[in-house]
Amino acid sequence: MPEIVTSLPLLLATAALAYLLGSIPFGLVITKLFGLGDLRSIGSGNIGATNVLRTGSKPAALATLLLDSGKGAIAVVLARILVGEDAAQLAGVMAFLGHLFPVWLGFKGGKGVATYLGTLLALSFPIGGAACLTWAVTAAIFRISSLSALVASASIPIWLIVVGRMDLMVACIAMGALIWLRHTANIKRIANGTEARIGSKS
Repeated sequence: MPEIVTSLPLLLATAALAYLLGSIPFGLVITKLFGLGDLRSIGSGNIGATNVLRTGSKPAALATLLLDSGKGAIAVVLARILVGEDAAQLAGVMAFLGHLFPVWLGFKGGKGVATYLGTLLALSFPIGGAACLTWAVTAAIFRISSLSALVASASIPIWLIVVGRMDLMVACIAMGALIWLRHTANIKRIANGTEARIGSKS
């Protein structure tokens, strides 16, 4: 963790605003704007870009991916500029939690992969880039989004050690653990060979 130099009230305000930003369910907003119906009744019911892709609209999926990752990155960058590095890391974590547990949807949100990667890119571009590359390579080989997310999140502590960003270790392990917990059902389907592949509408 970084050295805490920001006052508690300012950190709490940063956390609250970052959570609210992260809790915007862009997948639902985009699918409604595109006239694709309620995303929660499509495919897996998840509000992330992978499930948006199951609607058959690649532009909608891309928009969701960019917005979900962007809200994590924006939270980090704004907190860094306006407050400081300690607040930036907190903002990234809170934006991620906002996506997972949005107040607007009864705290039932997405799995957080895009928001996590966007947060990482803003916190440390080399780490975020390595994680995205890990996701892309795994996806190219296996064509399974959930497996790619699991492999990428598991690789991040290794990248942190390689790059020497131990100050991010606690936050990344915590977010990575939540990624794995949110993918419990996916892990079971991967194990028995029934997990849907990228682009599948099932």
